[in-house]
Amino acid sequence: MIACQRKKFDIPKEVAYLNTAFTAPLMKSVQKAGSKALLSKVHPWTITADTFFRNLEDNRNLFSKLVRCTPDDVAIIPAVSYGIALAAKNIPVKKGQKIVILEEQFPSNVLSWRKKAAANDADLITVRRPDDSDWTTAVLDALDVTTAIVAIPNCHWTDGTLIDLVAVGRRCREHGAALVVDGTQSLGAMPFSVQDVQPDFLVTTSHKWLLGPYSFGFAYIAPKWQKGIPLEENWLNRHGSENFAKLVVYQDSYQPGARRYDAGEASNFGLAPMAAAALMQILDWKVENIAQTLRGKTDRIATVAGEIGMSTASKAFRSPHLIGVKFPGALPANLSARLATHNVYVSVRGDSIRISPHLYNTDADIERLFALIRQWI
Repeated sequence: MIACQRKKFDIPKEVAYLNTAFTAPLMKSVQKAGSKALLSKVHPWTITADTFFRNLEDNRNLFSKLVRCTPDDVAIIPAVSYGIALAAKNIPVKKGQKIVILEEQFPSNVLSWRKKAAANDADLITVRRPDDSDWTTAVLDALDVTTAIVAIPNCHWTDGTLIDLVAVGRRCREHGAALVVDGTQSLGAMPFSVQDVQPDFLVTTSHKWLLGPYSFGFAYIAPKWQKGIPLEENWLNRHGSENFAKLVVYQDSYQPGARRYDAGEASNFGLAPMAAAALMQILDWKVENIAQTLRGKTDRIATVAGEIGMSTASKAFRSPHLIGVKFPGALPANLSARLATHNVYVSVRGDSIRISPHLYNTDADIERLFALIRQWI
């Protein structure tokens, strides 16, 4: 268990921020890294050719440790939608094959697949939300020899209900299907191993559970896809681009590994050092410890919710860090806005209150939330 880390964040005592799944507050160390990095643009004579690549490689190395792959397998991207578009561009789908997604999945991991299915006369299969919250069984039942792609998260973004990606990955390989994982709402708060899951593509953003800045993200691309087609052709991802004097000697070959998929201007002078600082702290805490600590908080939330007549998914199907809580009747109108007037912050997603604590939250934060909710039960 990790002791409360609120001192590492600039969160006033009167604020109960239980909304990491929306966007995480920056740690003081990340803010400091960003402020220092911005000065490089104020004083651009301090920027060298090495700066561009050092920023990228620092992040690549750190993220590879987080998901247990090699740095060569990591691309730097600006958004999850970018990474999903990369996967859709490179994974072939034939007429009559299936692309499998979840009901109410986040749009960034849906819209590219809708277009892909339509363009290839394939079927987009939506796995309906199971009454018992057992997504894994429902997904496995949807897979067969006609499945080309399974594009899913590790937990549902609306309420944190789990999908066993190891089991799904195994079934995908049995049927020759590609597995594309959106790790936005899990990486950094749930342990993840590329070696165990064996995804074809894994994409995420920095600004939620990786505690970093907005508009910066990561993609793991399995070696079998590392000779594919990037979304864009930029100078940075071409062979020999470290030599600025010879950039006009245009190259057709790319940087090695997944680097060919790096977005243009991926080496953002302000954002990259912030993302790296956040990853370093997460690796220092260890994701296993983060998950264990947050499990204690979400279990407490589930217990209190049950005591006052609210409901949650059973513990077997809940992620450790993100929980959906349902009222016995209809959700009160404007609930999140009403809570915000009391400096208590959560999200409403679907018919659930989505509560997503982190290491900066105290027991008092949870007590304040439910003291208010009791008034509206």
